[in-house]
Amino acid sequence: MSRRKLDILAVGAHPDDVEIGMGGTIAKYCQEGYTAGIVNLTKAELSSNGTIEERQKEAEKAAEILKVSSRRQLSFPDRRLNVYKEEAIEALVDIIREYRPRLVFAPHWKDRHPDHGHCGDIVREAVFSAGIKKYLEECPFPAYRPSALYYYQINGSEVPDFVVDISDFLPAKLEALASYKSQFQGGDSKTSTPLNNGYIDRLKSRERVLGFEAGVEYAEGFISEKPVLIHHLLGDHN
Repeated sequence: MSRRKLDILAVGAHPDDVEIGMGGTIAKYCQEGYTAGIVNLTKAELSSNGTIEERQKEAEKAAEILKVSSRRQLSFPDRRLNVYKEEAIEALVDIIREYRPRLVFAPHWKDRHPDHGHCGDIVREAVFSAGIKKYLEECPFPAYRPSALYYYQINGSEVPDFVVDISDFLPAKLEALASYKSQFQGGDSKTSTPLNNGYIDRLKSRERVLGFEAGVEYAEGFISEKPVLIHHLLGDHN
């Protein structure tokens, strides 16, 4: 993994979480020359379909499609993030201090999968603790706090605090998701799951509704716990 600084760091509980929630946004900003990294806390070893090895290859291919510059795979146990919360926070503090991202993204806490909520909680704690000088003093990197933490949505459809126009980057998002054949493709040998029963179509519909409400074709929505500052009220209305 490269040691250069990142503009965006997106954290997921499992490989494919980030791509589902904000694959279009990552593709957009990477296309514009910004740097983005993905961290997955678990290898999703309890998934009904596919193997760990297949999922890792799929994640690598998805990262290439989105032009992600850094991808780190951690090995906390699937479905036990709440048990290993402190260890996961410390691991993320190290990563945040090392890569000094301007923005950090995490799964929104309202989600049918408990791991996604646990991941969001872990990231929130890590973003705060990374800026405390005396927290993990043995860490080789200096304290650092990102400018903002935002939440992307995986299975949820909460009203977002802001949206990002991904109309030109929906194809990249869908191509990245198509890399996860073990998860989104059905078949006689597969266990039937929500992911291989029309999930991509429902996801595309969600992004289209968000885009329609914002006056664009497709958009991804994000939640912020703090007010989102607009520097120029007329900047996007010329």
